[in-house]
Amino acid sequence: MSTSDVSLQVLDENEKKIVNEFCHLLEKSKQLFNGLRDLPQYGHKQWQSYFGRTFDVYTKLWKFQQQHRQVLDSKYGLKRWQIGEVASKIGQLYYHYYLRTSETNYLNESFNFYSAIRQRGYYSRASKEERPDLMVKKLRFYARFILVCLLLKKMKLVKDLERDLGKQIDDYTSTYQPEDQNEWKTVLSEIREFEDADCTVRVLDHDGTPIVLSHRLTPLNTPPLEKGTPAILRLQEILIVGNSSEQLKYSELTLDMFRMLQTLEREPQEDLSNQIYDASPAPGRPPYENGERNNRRENPHKYLLYKPAYSQLNTFLASGFKELPPTGIILLYISADGSPSSMKHGDDPAYDLGGVVTNFRKEGEEVVRTKKLGHLKEVHCLHPGDLYPYTRKPLFVVVDSDNSSSFQNIPNLFGQPVVCLLSPERAPPTMQDKHRRGNLFTMFLHDPLMAFCYVCNIYEVPVDLWDKCSGVIDKFMAEASKLFSRSKKLDNMYIQFFGDDFLRLLMLRFVFCYIVLILHRGFKGPNFYPTSSPLLPTDEILEHPALYKVVLDLSTVVDNRTLFAEPGEGDLHGAT
Repeated sequence: MSTSDVSLQVLDENEKKIVNEFCHLLEKSKQLFNGLRDLPQYGHKQWQSYFGRTFDVYTKLWKFQQQHRQVLDSKYGLKRWQIGEVASKIGQLYYHYYLRTSETNYLNESFNFYSAIRQRGYYSRASKEERPDLMVKKLRFYARFILVCLLLKKMKLVKDLERDLGKQIDDYTSTYQPEDQNEWKTVLSEIREFEDADCTVRVLDHDGTPIVLSHRLTPLNTPPLEKGTPAILRLQEILIVGNSSEQLKYSELTLDMFRMLQTLEREPQEDLSNQIYDASPAPGRPPYENGERNNRRENPHKYLLYKPAYSQLNTFLASGFKELPPTGIILLYISADGSPSSMKHGDDPAYDLGGVVTNFRKEGEEVVRTKKLGHLKEVHCLHPGDLYPYTRKPLFVVVDSDNSSSFQNIPNLFGQPVVCLLSPERAPPTMQDKHRRGNLFTMFLHDPLMAFCYVCNIYEVPVDLWDKCSGVIDKFMAEASKLFSRSKKLDNMYIQFFGDDFLRLLMLRFVFCYIVLILHRGFKGPNFYPTSSPLLPTDEILEHPALYKVVLDLSTVVDNRTLFAEPGEGDLHGAT
């Protein structure tokens, strides 16, 4: 509703002023919000000030409608769904600010606003307005709220919101018979499948109730670091790329992307002061205070790229590279289908070994025929050689693909540390149809105990047993950390990365994955094991008797000892 829709003649001067100011703030907020989509998604300086202005206007608008609700209700005709729309946009602002900064506390801020919308029933009468666009706004609100709850692991609420969304979709389709009804049913189906697949192994409380586990970094699960280990470099920029064609996804997040982004974040701190729903929430910790940027960063900055074109991926890589401080590390994580080359022994490993496909296009549209080689090459295939320019700064690469080995020989061209952790390229026949629920390698990096139970065909674990097993995992991590710090054969590039909490976690979980799979009878041959570049020392780390013993002890604890071979039994070598 605009100022012209209100009969200002019947208002006194103060009421006119209130209505005019509200309309001005409302229009200004819409303009700024709509302008967000035109901002570049990469870089920092381009969007910081714009976000600050947008937050300022929405904060003023939110407080203004609270202070003058009586006049706005009686003289302007303010409806509850309009208040809900303002709150929803503030929730979206905080969510997108989380995406831009990777600071998980902004997820809590977004959650607070979305919770208030639901608790106070701002959209409860949307279906009575006889406007299908309001129903669509309500459905979008539910879809966004569910995503925030998934990221915060509020799984009970996710279930409740799923049921509510299903009812709202039924109401929407029965009332309006819209053309997009199948699209909304698909969204609901994606949510249900995604939530179910993420819960690969259920941990059950004493009464049989599933326990929600957090997989973000906390002081309790941070691997120990021996004194004297250099800790100069810090992980600062992360690109998480997903393009596994058969894998479940929700809102441009595949399961692998969803798991990895949590692995590379610290646990957010709950702000209890903002979780009181008998009063309207207000922006808690604004990104700008006194017009100045808050520079405190708990987490490395992340880009989430779902099926990016090569040009898009290269642009984001270049942006992360540019933003990297002198002591910063950039991490590239890719979960994607492989594109192996038909040249088995090419002259140039930078390109002749193939790579991973970051985006699929219609046949004939995005592939070119290479005359020299006489075969088709994917335009959106990321080759090892494409990363060479970015090895000018510390680079850490994780590839989960059926052609991960193509990244095994990235050279150290500029004297900066470069490390690659690469997934197995094959899985046992019994697991080949399970890629839809996420890749095994990423599962090990995300939650090693969950992955261990998964390869042991254990899908429900009592909490007491889980806690006991977690203690064994902690013992493994502590022992492996000592071996890294004391190894004389370990490449110096690993040592330079080992001081960072997140990268140390990934490296130790990689070793756990390797040892579990090389001992497991179902995984036979080098293609079934993860690899790394540079190679990790076999005798000092990868096949150290102390680490073997811990894994075998864990198999005994879960009563699956027969699935694992003794260290001297059969061929346990060849993985490196």
